[in-house]
Amino acid sequence: MTDDRSSRVLQPEGWAAPNGYANGVAAPRGRTIHVAGQVGWNPVRAELDADDFVGQARQALANVVAVLRAGGAGPEHLVRLTWYVTSRDEYAAARRALGEAYRAVIGDHYPAMSLLVVNALLEPRAKVEIEATAVVPD
Repeated sequence: MTDDRSSRVLQPEGWAAPNGYANGVAAPRGRTIHVAGQVGWNPVRAELDADDFVGQARQALANVVAVLRAGGAGPEHLVRLTWYVTSRDEYAAARRALGEAYRAVIGDHYPAMSLLVVNALLEPRAKVEIEATAVVPD
């Protein structure tokens, strides 16, 4: 990205291109929004509507976007996502469908991302929780 108000993807020379994420993102300036971990629940009822991994991930991403919108931002302002999943195998098996769900909610924007496999999440039925950081240009 060349606009000095936009985030810039950081890709070290000689590294293999990442697939579906960025290794780093630089935001030259702007207002930072930190989104707490979002699980895939219906935010009005605070209950999970889906038990499948992709359904929960799609809703968690939609919840992240809703918080961003409340702060005057959108998915294009994301600079970092941290995913916590309870099953490496379930994540791996769902990668194609997960990519489709991601693009449906976030679009073709790939911030720096980390994925951690955890034993459990606070919500007993939750399979994924996603934290986000966004930078809204001045």
